[in-house]
Amino acid sequence: MSNIQDKVVIITGASSGIGEATARELASKGAKLVLAARRQERLKKLQEEIHQNGGQVIFKVTDVASHEQMEELAEFALKEFGKIDVIINNAGVMPLSPVHQKKINEWNTMIDVNIKGVLYGIAAVLPSMRERKEGHIINVSSIAGHLVFPASSVYSGTKFAVRAITEGLRIEEASNNIRTTIISPGTITTELLETISDPELKSAIVEDTKIGIEPASIARAIGFAIEQPSDVAINEMIVRPTIQEL
Repeated sequence: MSNIQDKVVIITGASSGIGEATARELASKGAKLVLAARRQERLKKLQEEIHQNGGQVIFKVTDVASHEQMEELAEFALKEFGKIDVIINNAGVMPLSPVHQKKINEWNTMIDVNIKGVLYGIAAVLPSMRERKEGHIINVSSIAGHLVFPASSVYSGTKFAVRAITEGLRIEEASNNIRTTIISPGTITTELLETISDPELKSAIVEDTKIGIEPASIARAIGFAIEQPSDVAINEMIVRPTIQEL
């Protein structure tokens, strides 16, 4: 039996990409899923698919940039399943742009979703995990959380922050038997590029991402981290295409 069997797992950003693939991967191994995203129809469709395959899944339309909605998501999971074993803070946006373009609204969106969304997710589940003296918090960073490339200054800043927050949390909560994992994907074929507003930059990035691997590759890495025995923590993984140089 997989160590994932019957674990209650919250996944944000579950309506597409890595979140959607992870939902399928964990459902196939017997997890009880709580899916969150803003697009209700996509969540409903994914729920129906997982149900048809014998999985257990509920969903709640949630904006991770809202502290109140993230608290409500955790309460929903506890009410329906009685516990929260894992949260995967996966929701993110990537509207790349050079700093001189001063796309302030896009900067704020990245900060709200990529940083605050992760913090709100952590804050929502931590009390119940500390009470039980167990739990697993998985935060999705990026290869951009390890290096900075042109037009990624703010985006990379948010992803470096995710890594710093997660490492700090690891140190703080190790004595409470709460595991933390940082997942840093390289080039992946997802909808993330759709958030880039500059057509020329978007076209160039799309060309660069033709080497991308499927979100299912990241989902398997996440599954690997979860299914380790409780005394083993996979603290950080970088997963990228074999041929990706940077």
